[in-house]
Amino acid sequence: MSFNSLNIVSPILEALRAKGYAQPTPIQQQAIPAILSGKDVLACAQTGTGKTASYCIPLLQRLSENQSSRAIRGLVLAPTRELAIQVSENLSLYGKNLSITNTLVYGGVSQVNQVKDIRRGVDVIVATPGRLMDLIRQRVVNLSKLEVLVLDEADRMLDMGFIADIKRIMQMVPAQCQKVFLSATMPDAIQNLVSTMLRNPIRISITPQAGTVKIQQGIYYVARQDKRALLKHVIKEREMKNVLVFARTKRGADKIASDLSKSGISAEAFHGNKSQGARQRALSNFKRNATRVLVATDIAARGIDIADLPFVVNYEMPDTIEAYTHRIGRTGRAGSAGTALSFCDRDEHDQLKGLHRSPGRLQVLTHPFIDWSPIKSRHYSN
Repeated sequence: MSFNSLNIVSPILEALRAKGYAQPTPIQQQAIPAILSGKDVLACAQTGTGKTASYCIPLLQRLSENQSSRAIRGLVLAPTRELAIQVSENLSLYGKNLSITNTLVYGGVSQVNQVKDIRRGVDVIVATPGRLMDLIRQRVVNLSKLEVLVLDEADRMLDMGFIADIKRIMQMVPAQCQKVFLSATMPDAIQNLVSTMLRNPIRISITPQAGTVKIQQGIYYVARQDKRALLKHVIKEREMKNVLVFARTKRGADKIASDLSKSGISAEAFHGNKSQGARQRALSNFKRNATRVLVATDIAARGIDIADLPFVVNYEMPDTIEAYTHRIGRTGRAGSAGTALSFCDRDEHDQLKGLHRSPGRLQVLTHPFIDWSPIKSRHYSN
């Protein structure tokens, strides 16, 4: 299937060709026609499958069909600033041959320029819920003319406690507004949200076929005090030039990055206590290989698209299978191969539960440090 077969207008097709997009991914094949139909849509697909383009393209096309109004007609809600920035960039890329405008609305920076953009007139707002609610309360943002609302990373929105803001926003949009929910996982909380907010939605679920998962997953059983030494060992042993390391806390991320830097391995921390400018610089340095290791909290588990990221390391185990899936989903994107390694100490035994349900296989690995063996599990090894 080609993009030509999806009834996409020529200005967007030209932008896709210029970017080198040849064939739509499975989620794009199903979601683009569904959203173009004007019906509510619920789409579930893993990270790295092209979800952002699957809604940006039809959103742009729908709004380009009627441009008589300069009111806010499109709204994309994202859980993090990084994802919001990525979505805005994609909207500008795919819509470069259209006269559809978009602006970013997120916290952590001054709202002055955001307010100026909105008051000048904008078609689409890409926002995080907190700052959007601030501007709604200030009567800067009016959603009474909204035509399409997209909720990206819906499961992450719930995890981050945005449910109350989302419900308030939903009450402000017109009844006829099309709503599109996208989620990498589909827990009960999302199903409950869908039942109250979407009208007979078209449901799309993209499940990786057996053999298509290209993330090699391994777990090391290691004492907590040996994790830093193990991290340096695997970085050097596997000649990792570009690795995203996940830590549980902001303070932990800072300590790991500092320890690596002192050992001659260039590293920067990335977490919510950093200013937006500092986070963007750290991410930019990592993307252009000026920094070898990016040590992040779960803020980086979603919404950050790093092309050709070969390695992810869970320095500390995530609490849920959903969090694990999102973390390792930073590698192995768009069909490329990747490696995800996890360090598990005695206190993290409970976090192992459910990992046998992760995509692909999880292999138990050995290392030169003292192992401990809390389980003899057929679930976690090949």
